[in-house]
Amino acid sequence: MLQFRKILLCKYLYYSLFGITIFLTLIRLLLPKESKYSKEDRSFTGVVVKIHQKENSTTLYLKNQETVLASSKKKIEDIHLGDQVEVIGSFHKPEKNHTKYLFNYRKYCYHKNIFFLIEIENYQIIKKNHNLFYFLKEKIWKRLHHNPYLSTFILGDKSDLTEEVKYSFQENGISHLFAISGMHIAFLSKILEKILLRCRISKEKSFWIISLFLFFFLFLVGLSPSFLRGVLFYILFSLNDIYYFYIEKNHLFLLTMSISLLINPNYIYDTGFLYSYLISFTLLNFSSFLKSTNYFLSLLKVSLLSFLTSIPITLYTSFQLNLLSILYNLFFVPFVSLFLFPFSLLTGLFSFLEPIYHVFTLLLEKTSFFLSSIFTFKLIFKRLPFLVYLFYTIIILFFILKKKSFLLKILFFFLFLHYLLPTFDSHSYLKVIDVGQGDSLLIHSANQSFLIDTGGQYQEGKVAYQTLIPLLKSMGIQKVQGMILTHGDKDHLGDAYPLLKNYPVDTIYLNQGNLNFFEKRIQKSHKKVFQVKEGEIISIGDITLIQLNKEWEDENDSSSVFLLLYQDIRILLTGDASIQTEKYILDTYDLEEIDILKAGHHGSKTSTSTELLEELKPKFVFISCGKNNKFNHPSIETILKLEAFEIPYYRTDEVGTITFDFNRMDITLEG
Repeated sequence: MLQFRKILLCKYLYYSLFGITIFLTLIRLLLPKESKYSKEDRSFTGVVVKIHQKENSTTLYLKNQETVLASSKKKIEDIHLGDQVEVIGSFHKPEKNHTKYLFNYRKYCYHKNIFFLIEIENYQIIKKNHNLFYFLKEKIWKRLHHNPYLSTFILGDKSDLTEEVKYSFQENGISHLFAISGMHIAFLSKILEKILLRCRISKEKSFWIISLFLFFFLFLVGLSPSFLRGVLFYILFSLNDIYYFYIEKNHLFLLTMSISLLINPNYIYDTGFLYSYLISFTLLNFSSFLKSTNYFLSLLKVSLLSFLTSIPITLYTSFQLNLLSILYNLFFVPFVSLFLFPFSLLTGLFSFLEPIYHVFTLLLEKTSFFLSSIFTFKLIFKRLPFLVYLFYTIIILFFILKKKSFLLKILFFFLFLHYLLPTFDSHSYLKVIDVGQGDSLLIHSANQSFLIDTGGQYQEGKVAYQTLIPLLKSMGIQKVQGMILTHGDKDHLGDAYPLLKNYPVDTIYLNQGNLNFFEKRIQKSHKKVFQVKEGEIISIGDITLIQLNKEWEDENDSSSVFLLLYQDIRILLTGDASIQTEKYILDTYDLEEIDILKAGHHGSKTSTSTELLEELKPKFVFISCGKNNKFNHPSIETILKLEAFEIPYYRTDEVGTITFDFNRMDITLEG
């Protein structure tokens, strides 16, 4: 035993294991993973390991040698966890990102060994579940999943939270509180320890009982990296304490990280894994600094250090630092860890507490919404190459180990330069953003940014939270000087309201004519709202927009139509203008030839007339439309016209976001 302890005290053992683990991780990640299935396949058989249900849809996570997500547009009641099921349907790959730097769902699935999604046409149950653990897991999940906060705090499943709620938590820097992690482990283990000690069970036996419970909990919530780290920390640190191994905490940290990566090398791509380990490493090495008799002073130090050391990950994933998040955590951490999480466990056991629980979760939501609307202390940083963030991380790691203040000065100096970088960008460009079935354009010139429309036909906020706001941040745009809404259709302004609540916008320009419900709501929510009349001019840096259309009775006919001028470049932006509107513009204005036409009404046959193409002779046509949209945009008639005139065209449903750089005179396709 003495010899074993000597081996455990050898620091080279941990460094060697960690080095070997990193080497093996890189090898395993570099080895290409391929599915044994293809798009031509029609059936998949696997065990149901997870079920996600909504009112009118079901998603099954099926696993054999690989995992697939099988979705049905109706609720499936007769399939349970642990069942072996054959699903029949069409195979398709997960969507990749169609705009640079935004969330890549295909890559996300690939790192989880998911290569295909299946649209279920039929299914059959091959074998019913007889596994007790799956039976218990399903019972617990069904009990908790009717309440999004119970499933979030107890199971770590945030899928039932709305996009608006998740976005506000991220903006306030408190998302870490909603992941099953070390906080949960510490609370649960302490409660169980006290109960077992009262039952006069020894410390050693208590440890083994708690470990078994944590392994069951791990099975219940899945192998989430942050929760696995918490379980490993508890087990290794407890063993070190109970059996007096005297292993240094940093060596236990390396051992924990090595075990995690050996279990799954793809954890290295998980943001929760990176946050969890980097912050844990920081707090372990600053434990003496964090000690204080004042709880809130200690919490402030933890919050400050956590914020500081997570800067590279936050900037890489969110393109922003919210300085107030340091203070926000002083309220949210004790509220969630000391009250809401324990109360979640009680509510999970006693359903009569749910009305009271709802009041506190509503308080959490409303507070988060209010705080996320404060823009003053949010610093937006343009997305840069990965090596920049690696450089920041190396500086921070050296600071953690050496505790030299000059390293922080170096970090802040480069962060300051990073923050100022967009002010030196002299490029002017137009982006036709892929927002699905809708329209949204971004015009940028001389550090001024204007959005023309926001998309958002279906679920309100989805385009704003998942596309527009991340895109603006990734480009380092601190605020939008103007938002132009060409007309009142939902696929053009549906996400204007959630965008306005969550991003600073100076001025809003509506089209002329009567305002509908959506336009009136926007008008009431903002101080500077104007209707752009025919002939009015809007300046965006070195770019000039001239509004060419008059007021019509029909909403689409009344769409604002802009002639964009930049030096000798001429672009026509037509919104949803119809052939009738196009005729009026051709008859009223001598437009000459143009360089680019943004096709009207998503390429519908009601727009982009032969006369317009003949007279304006555009060199390129951009079409904004959604993949497999129910309107069949763009129409075959429009495409045939463009091909007849030999005009090159680009569709967002095929090529993703389209960027035209005025200075370089080139077109970039981001899909």
